[in-house]
Amino acid sequence: MNPNLRAKILDVCDKKIRSKGPNVGLSFYAFFSNKNDNPELLMEAATWWISSQKLDHFEKAHKVRTLIEREASAVDPSADS
Repeated sequence: MNPNLRAKILDVCDKKIRSKGPNVGLSFYAFFSNKNDNPELLMEAATWWISSQKLDHFEKAHKVRTLIEREASAVDPSADS
């Protein structure tokens, strides 16, 4: 996964959890503005969410965050800090 997308997902999850609590849900659209200004990145997020992870439309932010962290650790063990 693109490192910028990974960082954006983690940031959005953290902000949502801080503002709405630990049970807040989100979809992959939460990582993008309402404009389709980066279709390649949107498709990467959608592919990861739908095809790779087989997630429902809405998932708990903490679950998404955990999946991203695990994936980052598997790709780069030094990212597990």
